[in-house]
Amino acid sequence: MRFIQIMDYETTRGDEIDAKMRQAMEMGASGGGPSMVRLAHTRDHDNPNHYVDIVEFTSYDDAMANSARPETNDMAQALASMCTSGPRYSNLDVMLESPT
Repeated sequence: MRFIQIMDYETTRGDEIDAKMRQAMEMGASGGGPSMVRLAHTRDHDNPNHYVDIVEFTSYDDAMANSARPETNDMAQALASMCTSGPRYSNLDVMLESPT
């Protein structure tokens, strides 16, 4: 079952967080272990300091294996230090997906 993690936060350092998220996606694509399969880094249209990142994994187990990696922990700490509020996390099992 696919698994999605949502990170909701506010920051004045959106460009730096964007760069970190892109780096994490590239690192995962290079085969460093279980990693995200999709990333959406979004900014609130009405509040430009509010961001929501949507990270998708093939399974909960892959997400937890990714979370256990030291580089993931380092990135999460770096991102948290750039936030003015949050991050708040939601961990979601995907119950239904519509075809794209």
